Amino acid sequence: MEKNLDYLYDRKVDCYICKTSYTTKKVLSRYIRAHKHDTDFCSFYISTKINPLLYYVQVCPTCGFSSSEEFNNYFPPGTIDSIKEKISDNWKATFYCEERSLETAINSYKLAIYCATIKKEKHIALAGLYLRLSWLYRTEEINFEEEHRFLRLALDEYIKSYMNNDYSETHLSEVKLLYLIGELSRRIDNQAQATRYFSRVIEKQRDTIEKGIVQMAKDRWSEMREQKLG
Repeated sequence: MEKNLDYLYDRKVDCYICKTSYTTKKVLSRYIRAHKHDTDFCSFYISTKINPLLYYVQVCPTCGFSSSEEFNNYFPPGTIDSIKEKISDNWKATFYCEERSLETAINSYKLAIYCATIKKEKHIALAGLYLRLSWLYRTEEINFEEEHRFLRLALDEYIKSYMNNDYSETHLSEVKLLYLIGELSRRIDNQAQATRYFSRVIEKQRDTIEKGIVQMAKDRWSEMREQKLG
């Protein structure tokens, strides 16, 4: 009996490395139903199977090059050869282009992180992979230690992105990035750093239209203060 995969659609991708055209699955927006949102923007979906996080990464079935839509099309000199040598030459033609299990999705993120590292991708793209992978562990409640390991890695990349200003041409504003750094710092119990970044968000309240983000920073700062006072 054929599976009902109405919630998925095909998205065409042209591989930067081997130039193969292939289709990968994405979740149709009308099926994406979140019932809860965490303070670091992690969403919990009504169906764990219909979770867009599972399909965030695209994996070329021919050569194994894996990426997200946040990757840019620039490859520093030598990086294409490195990807071919380290990934494509050892690729066992695993197929990631149909419905994904949790295990398959986790593997796709790890492949994309490896590719991003070899490619010397922007910190903001790498941070997005680490953060979403931590969310996947959280929403499935499978491994608290791995969730926090990837949160820490995401935080490190977001800080580097802020310092290098490589987020400037993305959907992420300075205020939202500062908030995210503060919130991830709070979640890994770096209270001093969290306070510092939340304060930076609050300082920008007169200059930003993102009043909701400013309020979230105030709320987190107040929660931390109440916890400290006991």
